[in-house]
Amino acid sequence: MHIYFVCIFTKYFDWLIMNRKIMIITLLVLVFSNIVVSAQEVVVGAARIDQYVPLLKGKKIGLFSNHTGVVNGRHTLDIMLENGLDVVTIFSPEHGFRGTADAGESVNSSVDTKTGICIESLYGSNKKKALSKEAIDKIDIIVTDIQDVGLRFYTYYCTMIDLMNAAVANGKAFMVLDRPNPNGMYVDGPILDMKYKSGVGKLPIPVVHGLTMGEIALMSNGEGWLNDGAKVPLTVVECENYTHQTRYVLPIAPSPNLRTMKSIYLYPSICYFEGTSVSLGRGTDAPFEIYGHPDMKNCDFEFTPRSVEGAKNPPLLDKKCYGRDLRNLDDEKIIAKGLTLEYLIDAYQKMNVPVDDFFDNGYKYVGAKEFFEKLIGNDKVRKMIAEGKNADEIKATWSNDVETFKAQRKPYLLYAE
Repeated sequence: MHIYFVCIFTKYFDWLIMNRKIMIITLLVLVFSNIVVSAQEVVVGAARIDQYVPLLKGKKIGLFSNHTGVVNGRHTLDIMLENGLDVVTIFSPEHGFRGTADAGESVNSSVDTKTGICIESLYGSNKKKALSKEAIDKIDIIVTDIQDVGLRFYTYYCTMIDLMNAAVANGKAFMVLDRPNPNGMYVDGPILDMKYKSGVGKLPIPVVHGLTMGEIALMSNGEGWLNDGAKVPLTVVECENYTHQTRYVLPIAPSPNLRTMKSIYLYPSICYFEGTSVSLGRGTDAPFEIYGHPDMKNCDFEFTPRSVEGAKNPPLLDKKCYGRDLRNLDDEKIIAKGLTLEYLIDAYQKMNVPVDDFFDNGYKYVGAKEFFEKLIGNDKVRKMIAEGKNADEIKATWSNDVETFKAQRKPYLLYAE
């Protein structure tokens, strides 16, 4: 009897081992298929015309958008006008309405040549005028349709918060036509210490917040992050067939130097070079996918930044840089690793210069020496790098921030995690 049960158990165990492999492979195929199919079938908020056109009929609209506000090759502005909506003002962000201006370049207001509608720039010297009571009183509701990339230091959400504040201050309503977050798969990085609040960080959120623009708007309302804790009347037109694990491939580059999905996945870990003397590839054909400096040692990769469209005066212009090429990294491995400072630390060690020289981006404006702190969100990380801490040790210091924020944001999530 015992031998019989042992034989039966052995056969069952062998069957389980063999079929476990099949089950795992099947599960992986199903998960991967779901990710791919979802990415192909995502319907962005701007495509759900039947949802938002009836709500906007008879209202004077201010549209916050740029070149990314398209549905199947057609701009949301044109779709709105064809459906009889009254768009009276276009608000444009960093890089301008057509998305061609350099990072940080002041953009003047103008007129859209196709429609004759006034474009009010919210990036540069015109911002105060564009957000004035006189300007906002011309409209009844502000509608946002723009592709963000899901990082605290990416300026599009910052501009949306400015518009939400202007709307609530002047008794106007607000609508977000939502789009997927291409870095929405995870949360990582320290929560912003608000003493470093700036144009590259408006809210107490981690570097990688994992939220769509609609979710950011809901959370800002719900957490009292708008001026004086006020709440704006808010409508979010959600995406369909999207989850936070969807690998959504952007149909249009969101800004001149984020040209590939790899650069967008690397962005959470590469952007900090903006606060250093190191080039991250502006002025080359691979911005945010390479980094280097003339004084980096023991490197077999080299590049020379040139003046090009979208990077007219890049750091280290016309200087041969030595560094590292990240273009061969696997996208899924980049995502799985999350935010890492290993590239920053690698450059610092290879340059072997005083820490203050490394974190000197050459800019002369007030606060330039703290630009790295504005990007990373606190004044602790620079000190840890100077002390010789490695990337994993530094990453461990913000693990509590990540868990705290994930719990805090949960009530505002519109899509499955």
